Amino acid sequence: MSAAHHTVGADVSGNGMPQHPQIELNGATYNSIPGQRPVMVDGCDTISKLFALRCHQLGARTAHREKDMGIWKAYSWQDYWDHAEKIGLGLLSLGLERGEVVSILSEDRKEWLYLDMGIQGAGGVATGVYTTDSAQQLAYLINDSGSRFLIVENDEQLDKFLEIEDDVPHLRWIVILDRDGLHDLRHDKCLFLDQLYEQGAVQRMGSPSAFVDAVARSCPDDTALLIYTSGTTGQPKGAMLSHENILATMEAGARALEVFPEDEQLCFLPLCHILERNVSVYLPMAAGSTVNFAESPETVFENMQEVSPATFFAVPRVWEKVYSRVLVLAQEATGIGRWAFEMAVAAGAARAEYVLAAKPVPGGIALRYRFWDMLVLRNLRRMLGLDRLRRGGTGAAPISPELLRWYWSIGVPLIEGYGMTENAGLTAVNRVQSHRPGTVGQAVPGVEIRIATDGEVQLWGLNNFQGYWGKPEKSAETYTEDGWLRTGDVGRLDDMGFLTITGRIKDIIITAGGKNITPAEIESRLKFSHYIADAVVIGDRRKFLTCLIMIDQENVEKFAQDQKIPFSDFASLCAAQSVVDLIRSEVDAVNRDFARVEQIKDFRLINVLLTAEDDELTATMKLKRGLVEKKHKNLIDQMY
Repeated sequence: MSAAHHTVGADVSGNGMPQHPQIELNGATYNSIPGQRPVMVDGCDTISKLFALRCHQLGARTAHREKDMGIWKAYSWQDYWDHAEKIGLGLLSLGLERGEVVSILSEDRKEWLYLDMGIQGAGGVATGVYTTDSAQQLAYLINDSGSRFLIVENDEQLDKFLEIEDDVPHLRWIVILDRDGLHDLRHDKCLFLDQLYEQGAVQRMGSPSAFVDAVARSCPDDTALLIYTSGTTGQPKGAMLSHENILATMEAGARALEVFPEDEQLCFLPLCHILERNVSVYLPMAAGSTVNFAESPETVFENMQEVSPATFFAVPRVWEKVYSRVLVLAQEATGIGRWAFEMAVAAGAARAEYVLAAKPVPGGIALRYRFWDMLVLRNLRRMLGLDRLRRGGTGAAPISPELLRWYWSIGVPLIEGYGMTENAGLTAVNRVQSHRPGTVGQAVPGVEIRIATDGEVQLWGLNNFQGYWGKPEKSAETYTEDGWLRTGDVGRLDDMGFLTITGRIKDIIITAGGKNITPAEIESRLKFSHYIADAVVIGDRRKFLTCLIMIDQENVEKFAQDQKIPFSDFASLCAAQSVVDLIRSEVDAVNRDFARVEQIKDFRLINVLLTAEDDELTATMKLKRGLVEKKHKNLIDQMY
């Protein structure tokens, strides 16, 4: 969706009625006045209508690729429509009603998208459940959403339903995607996806236009998605996003983030999350680009090498992991190799300083960079699968400005953006051509940002959500009296409108001496160390700040092996005095950049290796601060 080509449409229609001015972006037509109603893409005012149009326009062109027995296979837009239609009709035949929620419990795969479009096309509301959620969490989500339909990927996920079956009596149908290990299954509520396809095909034969008719009945104000918040505090809440909310984000993305029909991208973050839903479902639908599905979260880096995407969005933890891998490889190189790598990064850093400041790069610096780029950096990007990357993106959690600059130094334009579930995932973003590291960029078209007197970032736009499912009081609390969305984030705007997020209001630490401290910046600086994976600063109502730290397993293990430090497991690695001293040196280095009252006086290492399956981490790898403090209270008490 490039703004390179644009045409303004006629202001008056043939019947004399005034029309909204329009702008054409890479073949798709949008409103030219951001935020003006109605939001339309190519004349479509709902996701489902746009989906129907794209499938009709693009037909045999590739929409998705997915590996089958180790071989990448292509699936067309016609395949996309055919499967979504059969799913939608099959669900309708089973009793799906308009406005009813259908829950999807599956890893990323093409069928996730078929389900998403089939459910919405039939008038339902699609919601995702993280595969790392426990059976009890699944029961809560099903009961909270009132789902009568549950889609599960395989026998492992089906077991969660069977465990809580008595707790979800209103659940009527469970559709299973994979038959492996379930050929002998006999359950009156269960059917397999191929059976649902068959039912849909029968319905289509009897009424060929039924799905198209259902799509035509969709309205902008219909709830399309139910996205559950990560639950960092309390139980997750279901954020209701309308078709209009998502189209408004598509429209903003068309102007702020270039996506072209020939682009390839890699889908690997959970599709339950609004970030991945936007970048792997809705923006590609607007642009007509191709989405490739990673085989699993463990194969992301290998799949990235194979796909070499044009755009790639990830949470900071992924970008930190790539950075750590590169440093490990550099340390293992020969003396000449390490020297060449250091010289190349230094040349890139000198150039990046001018590029990020939007200043012309002096000839000598540009020449030096071209030399080292040809000799080292180009090969490095190819090895990482970033050689064709036009734009990398990061969001969902803060990222270190130093890490951003490092990526620009190796020739990878990595930009940070900001959004939240409650405003359909897109508020502000840096552009490759206009970028200020340390900020999350400027407001995207159609969104307005203001800073309240208490420092809270507040938003207005057509992408602001409809409220929380079944929680009118919580919904009302989320909006100000004059209709602005409360984000709960603390931030500031500079003279050019670049937004800096300094933390969460609920995370502000008030020390015993009355000093207000937002821990996010300190934590972000700590995480730039390639020996630190995550950090939680402690100190509310206490005399000084302390910190709980998660070490980076791969890099600290490499350090221990190089230093011949004995360890048998992760806990013993964290207990090694040399490792503690290493982390202390990293903390001391960060402390030098902060005022005395903001410095970390003591720390402890969390000696359990956390994954998204652990309660302390969300599925997007954010630490749940309150739960971490509670579970590791003994470590905190030791420091005071």
